[in-house]
Amino acid sequence: MNLARLRRDFPALRRRGRERPPSYLDSACISLVPQATLDAMEEYYTEYPACAGRSSHRWSEAAGRGYEEARAAIARFAGAADPTGLVFLRNATEGINLVAQGISWEPGDRVLITGQEHNSNLIVWQRLAAERGIRIDALDLPSDGSFPSEQLEERLAHGIRLVSMFHTSNLDGRSLPIREIVERAHDHHALCLFDGAQSAPHRAIEFDRVGADFYAFSGHKMLGPTGTGMLLGRRERLNELRPLVLGGETVAWSRLDAHDLRPPPYRFEAGLQNYAGILGARAGIEYLARRGLPEVERGQRELNRFVTEALSDERRIHVLGPPGVADRPSIFGFTVDGIDPHDVALFLDAGHRVLVRSGMHCVHSWYDRRGIAGSVRASFYLYNDVADARALVRGLRELVEKVPNGSPGPAPARLGPRSKEL
Repeated sequence: MNLARLRRDFPALRRRGRERPPSYLDSACISLVPQATLDAMEEYYTEYPACAGRSSHRWSEAAGRGYEEARAAIARFAGAADPTGLVFLRNATEGINLVAQGISWEPGDRVLITGQEHNSNLIVWQRLAAERGIRIDALDLPSDGSFPSEQLEERLAHGIRLVSMFHTSNLDGRSLPIREIVERAHDHHALCLFDGAQSAPHRAIEFDRVGADFYAFSGHKMLGPTGTGMLLGRRERLNELRPLVLGGETVAWSRLDAHDLRPPPYRFEAGLQNYAGILGARAGIEYLARRGLPEVERGQRELNRFVTEALSDERRIHVLGPPGVADRPSIFGFTVDGIDPHDVALFLDAGHRVLVRSGMHCVHSWYDRRGIAGSVRASFYLYNDVADARALVRGLRELVEKVPNGSPGPAPARLGPRSKEL
């Protein structure tokens, strides 16, 4: 399928009159959805809008069949042979919290994270440190994108119960060698949990081959609807977790004074589920699989290389993370000397219809330690084309030319979406 045809599959990218749609470069936050995702959700609501597994009629049976087929399909996509290891949740954040709150912690147990974690993989550990006395260790990551294997080994040797790290960073797009991390951690009898929200949309997870204990990812970043998340876990490890929420589908039998829980994954899926969302997530993921993850990564790497090379002579633009595009294929994160990152984003939107994200990207701790006010993040995905990349380059070149270094920068009020000056 060529790129022009693929873009027509996404309603948000279809032309309205003569105007080209905005250049959407914020897929690391939330991806656009293809028509196939919307069709799958509409089919549920129009053809069999019922509770899965709770009734004996044909609509309920159709909903239940679709729900479990989605579980099996998504597990296969993630390289997991056992679909009962896949728990449906709202997002990757809930998956991380399920593991964190579900482990039976003892005071002094240690969790190892990196110094570049999303708040979803930081705040929960801080709460557990305050409430249950666990200890948090942080692994520093070199700015060149390399991985400190020796430092990891040293930390593990001092006793770590759980390693919890991102697979791919939402800040700069670097990826960690998770198979090596798992092997080293398991050698020291530590468990491994990975935040796969930024990796699952772009590269094969290969859950069984990697050998991780838990892996969380979100449907809304991989062509699915909001409110759809997944946690993959080893069957024996899921059995050890205490559910976050009880009731509804989690219960096998109850009495007034006691209850029995269903086995995983059902003991973690309390209440009525987001059936339409899960069916939509399956459709989106299968669309992604048909495109092919290697092809997706190749395309975004080419766009990233185009932007990186085109702006290499702009001395005021500083790229975050590894210098090589191959080590950060989906994300072009940067700062501009003398200009607030939010002003950069407003200028690009108002003047060039380029949609990027600005701020601290939920990694406040990383920016705080460096005294940086924030950065701008352009993120690429399978539907972006060279016109999007060129629009980003044009906008940044114009901005740097308009705003001399050391000036206070353009005011947001003047450069908002309704600005007529641009």
